[in-house]
Amino acid sequence: MNMCARTLTIVLATLLLLALPTHEGYQSGVHNQAGNGCSCHYSGSAPTINHNFPTTYNGGQTYSIQISANGGVSGSGGGFNVVVDKGSLSLPGAGIMAVKVDSSGLSATHTTSSYRSWGFDWTAPSTGSGTVDVEIAVNTVNGNSAASGDAWTTSSITIPEPGPSNTAPTAANVYISDAPGPATAITKAYYDATLYANYDYSDQEGDSESGTELRWLKGGISQAQYDDQPTLPPSALSIGDLWTMTVTPGDGTDMGTTEASTNTVEIIDYDADGDGYGDQSDAFPNDETEWADADGDGVGDNADAFDDDATQTTDSDGDGYGDNASGNNPDAFPNDANEWLDSDGDGVGDNADAFPNDATETLDTDNDGVGDNADVFPTDPSETVDTDGDGVGNNADAFDSDPTQTTDSDGDGYGDNASGNNPDAFPSDSTEWMDTDGDGVGDNADAFPGDATETLDTDNDGVGDNADAFPDDATETLDTDSDGVGDNADVFPSDANETADTDEDGVGDNADVFPEDASEAFDTDEDGVGDNADAFPDDATQTTDSDGDGYGDSPQGTTPDLFPNDATQWFDGDNDGYGDNPDGLNADVFPEDGTEWADTDGDGVGDNADAFPEDASETMDSDGDGMGDNAQAVLEAKLAQEEEEAAAAQQRMFIGGGVVLLLIAAAAVFLLRRSSDSKAKEAKDSSLPELDAVSTDTLLESTVSEASQAQSTVAAEATVVNQWTDEAGYTWRQMSDGSHQWWNGTEWQDHQ
Repeated sequence: MNMCARTLTIVLATLLLLALPTHEGYQSGVHNQAGNGCSCHYSGSAPTINHNFPTTYNGGQTYSIQISANGGVSGSGGGFNVVVDKGSLSLPGAGIMAVKVDSSGLSATHTTSSYRSWGFDWTAPSTGSGTVDVEIAVNTVNGNSAASGDAWTTSSITIPEPGPSNTAPTAANVYISDAPGPATAITKAYYDATLYANYDYSDQEGDSESGTELRWLKGGISQAQYDDQPTLPPSALSIGDLWTMTVTPGDGTDMGTTEASTNTVEIIDYDADGDGYGDQSDAFPNDETEWADADGDGVGDNADAFDDDATQTTDSDGDGYGDNASGNNPDAFPNDANEWLDSDGDGVGDNADAFPNDATETLDTDNDGVGDNADVFPTDPSETVDTDGDGVGNNADAFDSDPTQTTDSDGDGYGDNASGNNPDAFPSDSTEWMDTDGDGVGDNADAFPGDATETLDTDNDGVGDNADAFPDDATETLDTDSDGVGDNADVFPSDANETADTDEDGVGDNADVFPEDASEAFDTDEDGVGDNADAFPDDATQTTDSDGDGYGDSPQGTTPDLFPNDATQWFDGDNDGYGDNPDGLNADVFPEDGTEWADTDGDGVGDNADAFPEDASETMDSDGDGMGDNAQAVLEAKLAQEEEEAAAAQQRMFIGGGVVLLLIAAAAVFLLRRSSDSKAKEAKDSSLPELDAVSTDTLLESTVSEASQAQSTVAAEATVVNQWTDEAGYTWRQMSDGSHQWWNGTEWQDHQ
């Protein structure tokens, strides 16, 4: 290669080197490209897209969406882009890394190529917006800083609104018949009949009937073997069965409400003689007057006077006793409806015989229960016997064993005859018969039958009424102080001013302000609270001091305590609930400011107004990003300085590149001129040596290398890719070289 050609090659190579980009691809993401894919990357193995977009959406609902890429090329790096045509995309909150959303809210992409899974929120459009179209593209990269070897794929999905809901069908006019419908509902059917299920199917959307459930119930119990059969065969029927059926209509999507038949069908037998009893149960199937023979004697129950007794069938006189003398309950007088028994065999039926079990008696003229043969007084129903022979029957004789007494007018057991045995001193008073002390009061009524001075003891206390100060009170007899209260009940029997001490505190109820409270007797300030319990016995406006600080609990009283349960506080000038006493508990740091009471970090700004109540170096967060305004100002100044330094480095790089190009161009011109001069000199003097081509190439390569190194040095300075504040309040940032830093309050620290 001649010198000219080599020179042009070097120049072109240098220009090509300077034209190369400083980085490849979209490491910080790209918007609105999901439908086109990542065509700048290429590989033969496409990854798989995973997502959780809903299959249908509810208008205005927010969904948490997760996108990830599996497969593709090995490694953990990648990127994505999602584009929706309706609704809006957003980030769910602080601490979310590696995702950003464009200003339209319709495109989301990555902020760094270090991940293969990403999360964001999608808020569905309003109801009635129609189908939503979603385009998704993911890329998996191998990290070789080139487009080769990467793998990408795309996916398109549609999300419709839910369609109208299906209305379940209904069944009406449900009944059982013994003929195909439409027919008549029946209540009885013969045992060899076929039963038919009838109902009217209806569906609001006009859906065809599908999946309807029929259930046959015998005696209320479902018979599974006949499920969904529209007819019930004769083989299923037995006499006496009670059948019903239910219908649950179906349209292939939903099942309607179960409806029961309006009728119940009883299975019956045939009745040849028309007497209402089936042939199989009729003992006389061809005799319409008979159908049962309960006693099995061959005579129907209707004609059998004794349908439960096989030994009797007729009762000529209708007295309920059978004519058959050898049967049960035979009639001794078959033609006399008034008689059927003669228990004592005296020839007189038991009904006419006053003594059916006594053959010696048949009459009782006076109906006194004693036969005329044995009755001393057969015509006097009140008498039958006279034991003492005094001519007075025992029933009328009060003393039937004492011939000296017959009457007892007052019925007290003592005879009226004063000369007879046991005479009565009070014959007209059944309660008295003796007067031992002769005071005119019978011994039974005389409380003191042996004391002629006393007869009554009304209160039964053992002291006669004449001597008892309280004749009606069994607990009292004396009243020493004459106050009207007996000595037993009088707590102060010698003090006419007091009688009771209800609370037993030694002070009588008349003098005791609290007669039912043993712990109190006086109320000096007359506030209704006794002096013993009154924390302020001389102050009628206060009675209690719960915390013992000398200020009363009543807010309306003198010296009220606004903190009745806190002995360290009693006043609250600004009414914020915190006491003014600076030495007490819950002390108010701002006693004249009702909106503040605490200053945790001691910076002079109350906790309620302090955005950083535990940080004395910060009080405000104007932009609400979790970083105080002071720290924010320092951070922004440092970031501005870094940006200026980066711009200066970039400028130096381009200036250096221009100098290199000028040097290369000058060298090329010099070499061409030198070559031309050499040829001229060669013509004049062929003994001059040629220019050392190797030395010239080496010089150019060295110059190009130095320019490249300068460019690399500038490009190596890392820039901020993403910045956020975590839940603990720390601020982080991700650098373009993949490193992470956190702000310690003074400067950025590398995260190890």
